[in-house]
Amino acid sequence: MPLATGDPESIGGYALVDRLGSGGMGVVYLGRSASGRQVALKLVHEQYAQDEEFRTRFRQEVAAARRVSGAFTAPVVDADPEADRPWMATLYVPGRTLSEVVRKNGPLDGHTLRTLGLGLVEALREIHRAGVVHRDLKPANILMAEDGPRVIDFGISRAVDSQTLTVTIGRVLGTPPFMSPEQLRSPRDVTAASDVFSLGSLLVFAARGSSPFESDSPYLSGYQVMYEHPTLDEVPMPLRGIAERCLAKEPEARPKLDELHHMLRALPDFPAAERVVTAGGLGADGGPGAAVAGHPPASSAHAPRPDSQPAPQPPAGSPPARGGPHRGGEPGGVSSSPPPGWP
Repeated sequence: MPLATGDPESIGGYALVDRLGSGGMGVVYLGRSASGRQVALKLVHEQYAQDEEFRTRFRQEVAAARRVSGAFTAPVVDADPEADRPWMATLYVPGRTLSEVVRKNGPLDGHTLRTLGLGLVEALREIHRAGVVHRDLKPANILMAEDGPRVIDFGISRAVDSQTLTVTIGRVLGTPPFMSPEQLRSPRDVTAASDVFSLGSLLVFAARGSSPFESDSPYLSGYQVMYEHPTLDEVPMPLRGIAERCLAKEPEARPKLDELHHMLRALPDFPAAERVVTAGGLGADGGPGAAVAGHPPASSAHAPRPDSQPAPQPPAGSPPARGGPHRGGEPGGVSSSPPPGWP
């Protein structure tokens, strides 16, 4: 999209050419260096530049992204977290996000799912080897480049040796349909297994066109993540067993990346499934009421679960999940305020 009135002409010596996206936390521009190198440049909104906790989180994002290298991430080219308006530039990777691909073309076939899954496992290997947990693995943060998927946006990632931020009571960072139970319960204590759970949700989304914890409310999605079985209707059988392993409620029950890589390599080719249209779902990237192509949002509904085992039950006295605002796909992640009594 073209630059808007009031957009700067350049940042940090990079000429701004276009807008790639925007959200509640900042704007992402297409920039060009003097030599012609193209970058994706994230510029923080002015109101957050005065927030010291936000600045600390942005510094951690820059540090985490710089620690990660590999063929399946977008490397940091330049950054200035101390600028009046902090910014970070990563190598520009042409390609649509996974959410855009599925929204336009429908679920992926077995060959494409295998390539996607293997690429994401290899990306997570590099991320975890650098001592980082991504914590926001979702379709909007996966670029479908010609040479394989790229994981982007380390806005709420956590390095094992990073400064611990004060967590404001009643705020959750992440995108509930793609978060792990432990991330909702105790976000400071997540491990690499949390990214495996998110990867399972992401693969289900790619295979059926919607998250296994789809809802018109982020709170209800979070409740389902923590206490209910995932909805795996229309997920092809060869992938369903892998998804079930990844989506185990207990972190220690999920496969390690090496085992997951082996399982995905053995995934056979199969035709794409029919798109699952969920009424009132959060949409491809966790955004509010995002409609599947050709299907407008509807009232809240949830498909019955075929599982023979009962779902884990919430503790006595836990409140029912309730609706509320949700901001998906924003640079730097999502911050939602849960209802009173949220676990």
